[in-house]
Amino acid sequence: MQAQILAPGAALILWSLVMLIWTAATRFPAMAKTGMNANNVSVGGRGQNLDGVLPDSVQWKSHNYAHLMEQPTIFYPTLVILALMGPSALDITFAWAYVALRVIHSIWQATVNRIPVRLLLFLLSTLCLGKLAIHAAMLTMFPV
Repeated sequence: MQAQILAPGAALILWSLVMLIWTAATRFPAMAKTGMNANNVSVGGRGQNLDGVLPDSVQWKSHNYAHLMEQPTIFYPTLVILALMGPSALDITFAWAYVALRVIHSIWQATVNRIPVRLLLFLLSTLCLGKLAIHAAMLTMFPV
């Protein structure tokens, strides 16, 4: 069962790469339409500098990719702790729920991006992560 708890982490890593590709596939053509290319952007420029320059709907993908580099950094070590300590079947269910909610959140943010739904998806995924983190902490602080 230890390997089963790592599978949601691997899936979220793959999804993060999908979002990176989606970001590039929409951003580079949008940059080309404005006449930008790698030779004429400012030195040290960052993706955030394109906010207000490129259409918002193009930037939404990049914003979501950045989000996938934030909270999931807590998710991955939590999975490793659970894998080492022995996850429960409920842990595996919550880990997959976290991944499913993050994927839905990504698609929503990248396409529709209405805040109330996005916030609900984020809160639900955070509850899943919280449950996993609490169990990981309990297993390590109070081993049976």
